[in-house]
Amino acid sequence: MLQPSQSLVKYDNPVLVSRIDANKLNTKAGVNPTSDIKNQKLPNANKKLPPVDDKGRAKTPNQTEDILNSILPPREWEENSQLWIQKVSSTPATRLDVINLQEQLDHMLQKRQARETGICPVRRELYSQCFDELIREVTISCQERGLLLLRVRDEIRMSIAAYQTLYESSVAFGMRKALQAEQGKTDMENKIKELEEEKRQLETTVLELKAKCEAVEKRETERRAMEERKHAEEIAFLKKTNIQLKVNLVICLFN
Repeated sequence: MLQPSQSLVKYDNPVLVSRIDANKLNTKAGVNPTSDIKNQKLPNANKKLPPVDDKGRAKTPNQTEDILNSILPPREWEENSQLWIQKVSSTPATRLDVINLQEQLDHMLQKRQARETGICPVRRELYSQCFDELIREVTISCQERGLLLLRVRDEIRMSIAAYQTLYESSVAFGMRKALQAEQGKTDMENKIKELEEEKRQLETTVLELKAKCEAVEKRETERRAMEERKHAEEIAFLKKTNIQLKVNLVICLFN
């Protein structure tokens, strides 16, 4: 576990818990020396909120420290095979501390290049640390206000987590719809290509049929003209023959 990064929450100086000394003590007491101190419960690390009376005042002697450790658990990390523990500070904050907190918040926002608008995890983390520091300061002066601010903080975090889940679900839904739309677009483009190819084939067929129709019409027109010409010639021949027969009949009658 690495050393925790810089935080806007004010902590006391870290306390060293030496594993070597703990193993020596366990050996003298007849305990297995290979046991790790991390398996032991740290003081106030996972302690529940202290009981309160009807007026909401804590009943334990170290009520402020207990509440602070419950709201903001101590930080712990390993360094050079040694365990360090750092509890949140129980020193009351002054007006100058609040001004320095504001300046430090602005400095960290600028240093870590947090976005001013929109969703920004860095800005959210820094403001969350700043709110935790305000809860610490308020809890020292009034424990009931600190507990109430704790409820407000937890509710805000739950709401943000719900909005984040909803946002991620919406993004996933949008991605699925975009992929479906893209796939439908590809299918539609393929169908359009098939229809255009079918259209070209039908147009070619229409041109061929038009050419055949024109050829048939031309051939039938020529055949009709030839038959009409033959028919006219036959009529003319029959008329001429009729005239000759009439002439011959008249000659025969006069003779």
